[in-house]
Amino acid sequence: MQARDRLVVAADLSSRDELLRLVDELRGAVGVIKIGLQAFVANGPEIVREIVAGGEKVFLDLKIHDIPNTAEHAVAEAAALGASIITVHTSGGASMLRACAHPGALVLGVTILTSLDDAEVASVGYRGSAMESAVRLAAVAQAAGLRGVVASPHEIGAIRKACGDQFVILTPGIRPAGEAAGDQRRTMTPAEAVRAGADYIVVGRPITNAKSRREAALRIVDEMATSLPSAGG
Repeated sequence: MQARDRLVVAADLSSRDELLRLVDELRGAVGVIKIGLQAFVANGPEIVREIVAGGEKVFLDLKIHDIPNTAEHAVAEAAALGASIITVHTSGGASMLRACAHPGALVLGVTILTSLDDAEVASVGYRGSAMESAVRLAAVAQAAGLRGVVASPHEIGAIRKACGDQFVILTPGIRPAGEAAGDQRRTMTPAEAVRAGADYIVVGRPITNAKSRREAALRIVDEMATSLPSAGG
């Protein structure tokens, strides 16, 4: 993949018109548009159809977590909308994950949210640190048939060691140098995440709140490109 293909922009907006303006502004500059809960609840499935119909790839980030039958059908419906990437929670367990391993889309298991630190991970009942928990959940996801996970960039190396180089790792919690972390706890810059081995990185507010969103995205792509093994991928 080229650097541009690896950049996922989190379109956490409610207005359909603003979402579509963002997509138009970023067309050809980024690889994937992420539609999460805010945009999906505000606009429904049609926003995914519209973006896909315009030729863009959509990451539908609903973090599905339910009994296996319900989760399986939710993933199938998401894939039918045209979403290229879909998320489920690995904490739903092996049976749910096996049911969600849809052949028509890249289904990724969410490990530990990047807004959590070790203390909060422990407070909700996980054994071990955020790192240990993320690696354990990634192994569960792989054994259940998923092709990758969502994890903090800090866990990339350990997950690679446990799950191999072909396992897809998508990393949120990415902040360009000088940007505020906001509600993210375990962050890296785009260059650091790519050097660590991320297949995809997710960037939201540093792009969507920028004066020129396209220029902000292109700066991140350039930073990523210089950090890829081919130095310009």
